[in-house]
Amino acid sequence: MELGIYTFGDITPDPHTGRAVSVSQRYAEIVAAAKLADEAGLDVFAIGEHHRLDLPVSSPAVVMAAIAGGTKRIRLSSAVTILSTLDPVRVFQDFATVDLLSGGRAEIIAGRGAFTESFGLFGENLEDYDALFAEKLDLLLKLNQSPRVTWQGRFRAPLNDSQISPRPIGKLPIWLGVGGNPESALRAGDLGLPLILANITQPPANFSGQIAAYRQRHANKGHDAGRLRVAIATHVHVAKESQSALEEFYPYYSAYFREHAPRANLRSDISRDVYEKRTSSTGPTPVGSPQQVIDKLMYERELFAFDRFLCQVDIGGLPYAKVAQSIELLATHVLPAMRKAAPAGVN
Repeated sequence: MELGIYTFGDITPDPHTGRAVSVSQRYAEIVAAAKLADEAGLDVFAIGEHHRLDLPVSSPAVVMAAIAGGTKRIRLSSAVTILSTLDPVRVFQDFATVDLLSGGRAEIIAGRGAFTESFGLFGENLEDYDALFAEKLDLLLKLNQSPRVTWQGRFRAPLNDSQISPRPIGKLPIWLGVGGNPESALRAGDLGLPLILANITQPPANFSGQIAAYRQRHANKGHDAGRLRVAIATHVHVAKESQSALEEFYPYYSAYFREHAPRANLRSDISRDVYEKRTSSTGPTPVGSPQQVIDKLMYERELFAFDRFLCQVDIGGLPYAKVAQSIELLATHVLPAMRKAAPAGVN
């Protein structure tokens, strides 16, 4: 069982002071959090890609390369790579470079993304949303398999025995990121890819059927069962005491949705009632003492039999000291309990 951190690097004014850190300071905090997660013993550090002033990490691979030199063992991933609007060759080269710099620790989570700004920015047609992703994912997978590739599609120039360099230390782990679309989960099953479900608003039980369908499709297609992996990603906050965790996180949680929801009609303060439903024992958001977070993760493990859980702990302008405390508590209390509870032979 793996436990890790992911970040979008959001720039949010602190709801108590109205002040926001600079982008350079935010980048420094991301690198510091990754080093702390590595030293504390967490398994994964992942960085999301966006193309907005309020979510200023546009190139996760560049940030991952900066982190690689200051860490020793933690796996480094995107969260997600918006493959529909990128060139798969460049994506593969960038992440292969990170893999070489980090001694084989790079991963890609490929996804379509909830934000659509990158389509206009890179000259892609939003009407081709799904077709672009399907084609570019096909190419990315082929690039990962061979140092020379011949390929032809609709949206980019063909490749004819093209040399793909550099090569990673091994094959790059490529996960498929999904946000609740059942067809996306089935695509992962068809392709035999590991799946990561990002769920920040819905009761987790709503997705148990989708994950079961993914597992069934993976088996029906005859893929190696050893390649079937499930991960869950959501917002998390841990403090030493349950009530202080609930109280201190709420203003930042609400501010995050007000400032950064993907569509304008979703940008509003989260009411206290909604917050408490989401942080309840069957909601999507683990907030509380280490034991409460353990209990919530065990509940989701029963639903999904997940192999990896990723926690977004730095949202809404939450001060770095609080972020660091969550990381340390996850590493020293939550992860050991989850590994102890995992069946023998299961990560």
